[in-house]
Amino acid sequence: MDQFSFTEICLHQLKMSGVHEGERLIVLTQGNERLDYADAFMAAGQRLGAKMYHMRLPAVPPAGAWAVGKTGLAAMPEAVEALKAADMLIDCIFLLFSPEQMAIQAAGTRILTAVEPPELLARMLPSKALRERVEFAGHLLSKAKVMRITSPHGTDVTYKLNTYPAVTEYACTDEPGRWDHWPSGFVFTGGDDDGVDGTIVVAPGDILLPQNIYVRDPIVYTIEKGWITDIRGGLDAELVKSYMDAFDDPRGKGMSHVGWGLNPDAKWHRMVPGEFPGGMGMEPRSFYGNVMFSTGPNNELGGPNDTACHLDIPMRNCSLFLDDEPVVLDGDVVVKEMQHKRG
Repeated sequence: MDQFSFTEICLHQLKMSGVHEGERLIVLTQGNERLDYADAFMAAGQRLGAKMYHMRLPAVPPAGAWAVGKTGLAAMPEAVEALKAADMLIDCIFLLFSPEQMAIQAAGTRILTAVEPPELLARMLPSKALRERVEFAGHLLSKAKVMRITSPHGTDVTYKLNTYPAVTEYACTDEPGRWDHWPSGFVFTGGDDDGVDGTIVVAPGDILLPQNIYVRDPIVYTIEKGWITDIRGGLDAELVKSYMDAFDDPRGKGMSHVGWGLNPDAKWHRMVPGEFPGGMGMEPRSFYGNVMFSTGPNNELGGPNDTACHLDIPMRNCSLFLDDEPVVLDGDVVVKEMQHKRG
């Protein structure tokens, strides 16, 4: 994608995020990564009359495992203060789960994370229809007390929902203190810390993130009172267990967020070699009708678990019920207000 086209999609994004004349926007990058993102956002913001700044942190060595919540800002309190003074932060390094992001949001700065490849950003532009669909889902989820997930492969798990808020992601943000991720399109919450029980069977074709691979043989999770007590299966189960063990943190076996995807522009099949454009897998998290459960940290929701050991697992062909009412049946969204109107 040429820089002119990149600027145009960033302009669409900033308009959807309510950017207007006189607002203070900071684009945050690190080392030599995503400098073209900064250029595109800076040019787009200037066209809207915003006061644009680029904060570039020093490069850091590769971290190896995906250690969520660790950022270069931790040693730069003065930089955090500058970001708190902005109206909007465009995060091009991935601050999610970090204390620094939480402090910036608490100060009223809205945050948009943009780390996926430009091709994916262009194909999954935010829209009013997506926002309305996700916001309705968030309203429905916020009222529910129990979520149950089943599948033909043997999943049958219950999440009690009395503790954590519903979180919406629709790929833009125009409200003070709100975070979103471009691209996205899903809704999630967390079960009570001791309120998740049952069996989850991750089936062939489901996706492991951050490994960015399709599961080839079933992985059977046993969950008791919010904690994974057993993981069984073949090679993929061994990969998951080895990955979790590498963190040497038993809190990695806690249950994190859970929800479902609502973005028809996101495609399940695009993780295959030659199709996957790179990035951290926001497309499979968002594809329409997927049910995604996660393990590890729940501090994003306000919970006590801030482990760096985190997996997201979008699953196909599941059914999801809120207080016994069907929301997703066999991978298809059945609530009219959330359905994609096929043209």
